This record gives sequence, C-alpha cells and structure tokens, in this order.
Amino acid sequence: MSLSWIYTKITFIRNLLYDRGVVETFDLGARTISIGNITTGGTGKTPLVTYIADILAARGEKVCILTRGYGRKNARARVLVSDGEQLLADVSDSGDEPLELAQRLLGKAIVVADADRVTAAEWAMRKFAITTFVLDDGFQHRKAKRDVDIVCIDATDPFGGGKTLPAGRLREPINNLTRADIVVITRANLVENISDLKSEITDICGDAAIFVAENGFVNTVALEEFPAVTQRTQSQKRLSGNGSPESPISSNEVRKRCALAFCGIGNPENFFAQLRADGFSVAATETFRDHHAYTKKNIDDLTKHARACGADIFLTTAKDAVKLSGLKFEISCFVVEMEMRINDGQRLAAML
Repeated sequence: MSLSWIYTKITFIRNLLYDRGVVETFDLGARTISIGNITTGGTGKTPLVTYIADILAARGEKVCILTRGYGRKNARARVLVSDGEQLLADVSDSGDEPLELAQRLLGKAIVVADADRVTAAEWAMRKFAITTFVLDDGFQHRKAKRDVDIVCIDATDPFGGGKTLPAGRLREPINNLTRADIVVITRANLVENISDLKSEITDICGDAAIFVAENGFVNTVALEEFPAVTQRTQSQKRLSGNGSPESPISSNEVRKRCALAFCGIGNPENFFAQLRADGFSVAATETFRDHHAYTKKNIDDLTKHARACGADIFLTTAKDAVKLSGLKFEISCFVVEMEMRINDGQRLAAML
C-alpha cells in the first residue's frame, strides 16, 4: 500500500465529509472568492490574487486577503500584515508571500495572515467592515464557504505527473476540479499550444469557465530601492521601461546586462524562462528551495558564481526581494516585477 494511495484515500474521505455536510462550513459574512491550485509548487497564484484584488478595489470594495502565511516564525499567530495603507509586519512575522501581496496591494487591500481563515475573517469584519474576502490558497481550505472558487493550473506542468503526494505533486485527485467555478490556465505564453489542456479541463470540469493568462514584464527595481519592509512612496526611484531622469539605469539597459538570475520559488524554471522570453541576457541561474531564508553565505556564493560566469548584475523576484533586506551585495541586484494578463478579463471581472 503506497503513501500516495493512503494520502488519496484520506483526501477522498475529507472531501466526502464536507460534501455531505458532516463537517461544518462557515460563512465569512461577506462575499468570498477563493483562489487556489490543485498541485504543489508555484502556479501563478499570487499574481492572480493581486489581479482579482485590483478589480475588486477598483469597484470600491473593502477587500481583505486571508492567507496562511507559510514559513512564518509563529504559524499560529494572527498577523495584520497590512491595514491597506501601510505595512505592519516584517517577513519573519508575515511570511514572504503575504508581505509581497501587501506591498503590491497598498491602498487596495488589507492582508491578514492566519491559519484559521474563519476566525480571522470574523476579526477582520469587526475591525475593518470588509465587503469582500479573497482566500489565498483556498481550494483545499473547505472550512470557509466561498461564493466563487478559482483554480490556477500551470500550463507548463498542469497536473504534476498525475499522481497525488508524495509520488506526484497533486494535492488532491484531478477529478476534484469539478468543485471549481473558474479555471485560469497560467503561463500560457511559455508553451506552444494549450488546446489539448483546455479540452482536458473541460472534460473534467464541465461548465466551469476557463481563462488563459500570461505573465508579462512590467519593470525592474534596484534592490536597494525595493520596499522590503516599508511602503512605497512617490519619491522612490523606479526603473521603468522608458527610463527616468532619476534612474541610473533603465529596464531596457538592465535587459542588456549579463545577469545571474536566482530565486527560491515554487517553480523557478518558469521565472528563468520568462526572463529569457522578455529579452533579458541570462548567463546563469541559481535556485533555492521555495520560501528560502537567505543568508550572507548565500549572497557570497552567488557573487562567486556571477564573477565566474561573467555576470555583472543579479536578477530576482519580488517574493525573494522581501527576504534580502539587510544583506550586502557587491554586485547590483534588480527585482524583476511581473504582472498577470488574462484573456477576456471583462468576462472574468463580471463573474466575481
């Protein structure tokens, strides 16, 4: 009897108990949109949370992101990462993804890190009078009722080998996608054709709406200008695609520089592939485990590697940047900012 068989059986029983109402679910008191995935590793969930929150905030909704906050020093604590106007926690208290979301959504959404999304929602309702909750990584968090269930599927590796943990990367069997109202195929620009994948999803999900998303380059920000623990201000220097009088180097120039790209995210190869697709000159790459906490030795080793391969800059992600504050770099490091672009975005917005 394999561990995957046991895991699948446990998952089946758990879902059955929820489906039959044996295990209680709780209304969060406001419209609730869940965004999650069916595999482990990076599927583009964080950019989609940002995309959805942007839409809701533009409508005047009081948005609250509820997230577990993986890798926090105290996983049981409730942490108000952002009150929507300023950052109130550092990366050790919040976790890297909640802090990244809080930075991206300043002025648009409150971010709360708490393993218990139900009690966190009750607290947030009392404190902030929330009108819409967004559950980050919520597909398997069935304790919280949701009005819309959105699942991200990575076009480059849709079903993680087709097996559940630990033999594969599926968090639950593929047929459980029938719970999804919306499926977003992410990173579609990194594969040649997604027609077969769309057909397979339709066969499983039936009436679920399917959208196709791409990640696209926005700009680069020098690491020392990236707000790791403080909110962005108008006076901060940004490196835009068109350059700026205040910027010592434009993003177009960054693209031309010989770079070593590094990251500690769920699917690092997709980040590297996106850099190359966007015209960056990547001489070498280094990967770390997802949610990796960087040390001085890591930076020293990266520097040696960069000098050995002739790279004169580093490139990394926003998720990694929040964990690099206070570490000294001898070679310039730039944070590459991406955004999600979805086909038929108006139809998706209407479904929210």
